[in-house]
Amino acid sequence: YQRRVRGPIISARTMFLKLVGRRTLKKSNKKIVGSYRTRSLATKTPKGDVAKLIEDVLKFSPSKSGAKDVKQELASAIGNVLIKQAKEEPALVSKFHNLAIGLKNSVVDDNAEPVRVAITGASGQIGYALVMRVASGQMFGGRPVILQLIELPQAMKSLQGVVMELKDCAFPLVRDIIPTDDLAKGFEDTDWALLVGAAPRKKGMERGDLIKANGSIFSAQGKALSKYAKNTCHTVVVGNPANTNAMIAQRNAPNIPAENFSALTRLDHNRGLAQLAQKTGSSVTDITKFAIWGNHSATQYPDISHTLIKGKPARELVDQKWVQEYFIPCVQQRGAEIIAARGLSSAASAASAVVDHVRDYVNGTTEWTSVAIASKGEYNIQPGLFFSYPTTIQGGVASVVESLSVDSFSTEKLELTHKELQKERDTVASLLPCLLYTSPSPRDS
Repeated sequence: YQRRVRGPIISARTMFLKLVGRRTLKKSNKKIVGSYRTRSLATKTPKGDVAKLIEDVLKFSPSKSGAKDVKQELASAIGNVLIKQAKEEPALVSKFHNLAIGLKNSVVDDNAEPVRVAITGASGQIGYALVMRVASGQMFGGRPVILQLIELPQAMKSLQGVVMELKDCAFPLVRDIIPTDDLAKGFEDTDWALLVGAAPRKKGMERGDLIKANGSIFSAQGKALSKYAKNTCHTVVVGNPANTNAMIAQRNAPNIPAENFSALTRLDHNRGLAQLAQKTGSSVTDITKFAIWGNHSATQYPDISHTLIKGKPARELVDQKWVQEYFIPCVQQRGAEIIAARGLSSAASAASAVVDHVRDYVNGTTEWTSVAIASKGEYNIQPGLFFSYPTTIQGGVASVVESLSVDSFSTEKLELTHKELQKERDTVASLLPCLLYTSPSPRDS
């Protein structure tokens, strides 16, 4: 433990002193450096020591020109050390990984290439909440962004109001804002496409009618992404029915790898964490190995079979009756409950879930999360369906957590949501023109 954890922390501290020593420091920073020179590591716990190191680095502000470069170098170096150690020392994972990511992303990197982010339905409730969080740096950290905001022609006036507010916020990370009702312009060279806008379900409309109405929207968006976005573009589908919409968009975008498409079930995941934390009197960060399986619908399966809370099996802390009669229905029906309470669907929580989802793709994960991705047959799910699995993410690719034991209760729940997705697939079969896994065509990114 001393060799694997303490050593790199001391190296990070040495790096800190070496870097700050290159510049003239303000008096407050001299005190910080002095404290690191005299502090005895033998009397500090690793967790407290690293937390204090991070806290002080975030406050660090050299007074000379070039200070920003020094802090960026410092933040990245220490952040990388901590991320490495978090992966090697399980006890530090949940605490230090997020702290290290925050440290790396704490400084605006003026030299970085801006991330082009396309957002459909940008003036809607979710879109409005989402654009502000992307612009503020909560999604991509210190990297500048170019916002490509897409709306329907009849919503362009409302979108202009959103653009005015974005400008009035004076976000330092925003390099450009492009409002448009043209998919070609909106998806041009985009790095991330957040497909939020979708046709709403109207009175008397069956779910099948809603699926068909949105099918034409997402097939057109998939074709536009394939033609105008970068081949490396990542697409997150938020508009419902999200799983099937993601499948339609992906199958119409042969120039982009299937693994770059996903549908949002992080909102359901977060809802489950919140309910478990409340029930057990714990923090959401104390909970690991929780998962959402299947469709983002009332058939989804919030699964605590493998969940740990403060290292203890969740099944030992909550009774099965509560799980079956309250927890699962609560997560499944939470959206309807919010509509009944406020007269509008989830917006801020949905936007927050999108931020969490994308941030995990950008930074990677050290714990399970829930993502709906194109099945390759894992857990006997039909290949090609976008199915939510317990996943880990590294290098921008979500991988299914495999070889988990699945009891009879879970098998029944998985099969129910599987059948629903198969039925949805059959409803939009005419909009699925290409094979699931195709090699991207050679073209300029």
